[in-house]
Amino acid sequence: MTQDFQQIVNDLKKRIFYPVYLLSGEEPYYIDQLSDLIEDTVLSDNEKEFNQNILYGRDVDARTIVEHAKRYPMMASHQVIIVKEAQEIKDLEDLKKYVEQPLKTTILVICHKYKKYDKRTSLAKQVIDKGVFYVSDKLYDDRIPAWINNRVNALGYRITGKASSMMADALGANLQKIDGELHKLFINIPSGSEITETEVEKYIGISKDYNVFELQDALATGNVLKSNRIVNYIKNNPKDNSLMKNLPILFSFFSKLMLFHTVADRPQPEITSVMGISPGLFYKYRQAARHYPPSRLARVIAIFHEFDKKNKGIGSVSTSEGELLKELTYRILHS
Repeated sequence: MTQDFQQIVNDLKKRIFYPVYLLSGEEPYYIDQLSDLIEDTVLSDNEKEFNQNILYGRDVDARTIVEHAKRYPMMASHQVIIVKEAQEIKDLEDLKKYVEQPLKTTILVICHKYKKYDKRTSLAKQVIDKGVFYVSDKLYDDRIPAWINNRVNALGYRITGKASSMMADALGANLQKIDGELHKLFINIPSGSEITETEVEKYIGISKDYNVFELQDALATGNVLKSNRIVNYIKNNPKDNSLMKNLPILFSFFSKLMLFHTVADRPQPEITSVMGISPGLFYKYRQAARHYPPSRLARVIAIFHEFDKKNKGIGSVSTSEGELLKELTYRILHS
């Protein structure tokens, strides 16, 4: 059968096991989460010594895996075989013969990372028939703040929208890295607390004053001094501030500002609904709209298109990202 992440977790918690799991996809985080859960929960500590084996794709072939899978458990109801980095196994498809008639006392977990395993293959079809087939899809950047919020809430904490956006901007779509940084926060603050920009800066090291969202606010209000101060900081800390990540965030804000002008005569609840923003952000957009009427916004949007090309090396001669951001900021403020 094909299951999603939560279905597999729920079954494991109920101790409903299947003889084979094929976990594949572009996002390694969920594959690791599921394999770790199986590794930690199926067998007791005493049973693991003789009945749990971790194999690595670079060291084994399909025949070796089958030899392990056909063994019977010792003083336990199951044995667990976890194959990590299975994408490195050239003859992985040869497991299909074993999966046709898998040993019911064996739980075989195949972790195939960074690429979705083709459901049309014989092995995948056999797994869907006899066990569990799971695909871990990559999250797009715009979904990362919501993922952070959900992860924080699930572990008994709260986080402000700005704090989650700061983390998403600085850490990208690397869920494993984000999860690791969140645990730094959980270690240092009481359970149930709200995580703000202050905690993110203190325990993770992401500046709450010098980031793309503060630059966005400075540009929105036409604050030249603050904009230049932030740009200089970002320019001097290029490792943590990629223009490739910052440009879409700034462009999204000004694009929504253009949308704000088209619906500005409607009631506030309708405006926030159409724009997909929180009521708190309504006032920020209303203030920015005073600084950027539609005619000026049209020029700003054109500037973004120009700098998107420059950032990709089109029409830009060996200009650093920091210099491009500095020029972009100047052009927006003087548009």
